[in-house]
Amino acid sequence: MSDFDEVLFEVRSGIGVIILNRPKALNALTHEMAVAIKDQLGAWAVDAIVKAVAVVGAGEKAFCAGGDVVRVAKSYQDGTNEWRAFFHDEYLMNIAIAEFPKPYISFVDGITMGGGVGVSMPGDFWVASERTLFAMPETGLGLFPDVGGGYFLPRLPGETGMFIALTGARLKVADLYGLGMASHVIDGEVIGAIIADLGETAIGSNDCVQKVLDKYHVDPGNAPIALYLDMIDEHFGEASVESIMASLAQDHGDWAIKQHSIMSTKSPTSMKITFEQLRRGATLSFRDTMQMEFRIVNRCMDGDFPEGVRAILIDKDNSPAWRPQTLEEVSTSDVEQYFAPLSGGLRLNIPERNSK
Repeated sequence: MSDFDEVLFEVRSGIGVIILNRPKALNALTHEMAVAIKDQLGAWAVDAIVKAVAVVGAGEKAFCAGGDVVRVAKSYQDGTNEWRAFFHDEYLMNIAIAEFPKPYISFVDGITMGGGVGVSMPGDFWVASERTLFAMPETGLGLFPDVGGGYFLPRLPGETGMFIALTGARLKVADLYGLGMASHVIDGEVIGAIIADLGETAIGSNDCVQKVLDKYHVDPGNAPIALYLDMIDEHFGEASVESIMASLAQDHGDWAIKQHSIMSTKSPTSMKITFEQLRRGATLSFRDTMQMEFRIVNRCMDGDFPEGVRAILIDKDNSPAWRPQTLEEVSTSDVEQYFAPLSGGLRLNIPERNSK
């Protein structure tokens, strides 16, 4: 073990264990953590002793509450390049997880948002506990649901991915399982026992992992979101964010009124970028999605992101001054610029592919 202790690595009976180890910061992901995880996965990929990898969060509150966006925003405002290096290496970590050639199991126990989704969702098994609380709240920060959100969100049932992305909806375990995001639901107290069981089992494939996890699965009950699936599809299947807002405004039900109110607080630019991100991502590979997201995030630094971080996370006045303030002021050409190739040949430098 090195002196760096924000993320820890162990091998337990052939299971490589990643421990996100910033419990006081809700295990928020830093640049150094992303690099360390990517590098360790590279080593474990060719280590015959390691048969599978499991990732867990330290402490009782969070698996990982997101990336350290306050530090990212400060880097941009100070004129350093740390913010770009963070996103670049975080996205390479996401790809390393998605393409890891052995079973990758995420034990998602507690708050899981943003970067925490990226360190878990691209894997093979997303195992949620009764304490799990999920959200992609980026449109309220002047950002967009990155770390592969453009890939997995449009692949959720119906228009639920668009709903989650635009509203930042917070979902608990029954909804996560009902939507197919969580492969299993477990009691958070048995994570250590499951990892030990995996180590004692001759793990050779995802099917072997599936059989172990099935033993610990518990029924989370009915998914509350199921009551609203028809309304989600009706409203969030519209052809633009403006049309979604108009559709919600015409529906005088409590649920629609609430969603309209929530979206009215989000960055207009972020919502329109997010809408386009998910529509494009629905037909892209994971690698191409990450390349797209790297283009977008580089442009967000000049947009609403620093102001969103200030209002929500630093000053906490919850009154961001979005620029522009309305959806109508964000033109199609404004949105297109976020998806254009970056100048000077800047891109996500993705290594040669590992075969999953």
